[in-house]
Amino acid sequence: MNNYHFGRGRARLAPYLLLLPGFFFYLVIMLGPSIATGVYSFTDASGIQGTTLHWIGLENYREFLFLGQASIDNYGALFRTLVFSFFVTTIQFSLGLGLALLVNQRLKGINVFRTIFFMPVILGAVIQGLIWSLFLYPLGGPLASILGMFGMRSEFLGGQPNEAIAWVIFVQIWANLGVTMMIFIAGLQTIPEDLYEGAQIDGASRWQVFRNITWPMLTPSVNTNLLLNIIGSLQAWQLFLVLIGYRNGTQVLGYLIFAQGFGQASGSVTSAFRQGYAAAASIVLFCLVLGIGLPVQYFLQRREKRVLG
Repeated sequence: MNNYHFGRGRARLAPYLLLLPGFFFYLVIMLGPSIATGVYSFTDASGIQGTTLHWIGLENYREFLFLGQASIDNYGALFRTLVFSFFVTTIQFSLGLGLALLVNQRLKGINVFRTIFFMPVILGAVIQGLIWSLFLYPLGGPLASILGMFGMRSEFLGGQPNEAIAWVIFVQIWANLGVTMMIFIAGLQTIPEDLYEGAQIDGASRWQVFRNITWPMLTPSVNTNLLLNIIGSLQAWQLFLVLIGYRNGTQVLGYLIFAQGFGQASGSVTSAFRQGYAAAASIVLFCLVLGIGLPVQYFLQRREKRVLG
């Protein structure tokens, strides 16, 4: 018996025709530029109209990874990217879980707090960066004025590279914490109340309830948040652009790619329009994300099968 729902003959083509617009959109918006990036990484493309394009093979990769001071700076950017991702992922994940447990209580007005915590997400990176740039402005900004009352002073984003990066980590977490929280809330609301009632009858403590019921049942949300946080923080660069600018000792890989491809200048530091080189750097970043993301996903899936069956 034929259970095919689209009929016979030409009607069988209906699902493929329905898929074509979406596939075309994916090809133009996602797959096409990705392939073009790979091709451009083997050229000396500058992105400037009228310039000649030459095929240079692996020269961009050799320069990025092995050639002189530039490669040392690039490895520094790679290290800062990993440090940034580690702190953003661990802190944002932990705070998101804590806030989700807090605002998932059945209390009056709790939706107001959910809205407040989620509100930064809808602002966009530029608005988020500008808000904190004004707040942290060392010459008369609100935080500088508060510190001045106690005889303290800090250059904040314009100070030492480590201090500036620490503030970007803070703003990155503040800006995206709402997404992590909402994913955990969605997971918490799928846990059957019967499990909690049974644990309460058996006299389980709050920690025992969390360890044996809440945490295992949150496994899908845990997996989603970890992957999103890791990948998002590895690719982050917009807040670095708005908050810090192109400065030695503060670049991460994502911002280095943007700066090399579209040209950035700050003080004595200048980057040219080198879109072929930036394309090679973006492939390196892609390999980094893939090299971290795939093993993490593999272990998370194994854990999920072990915990949930």
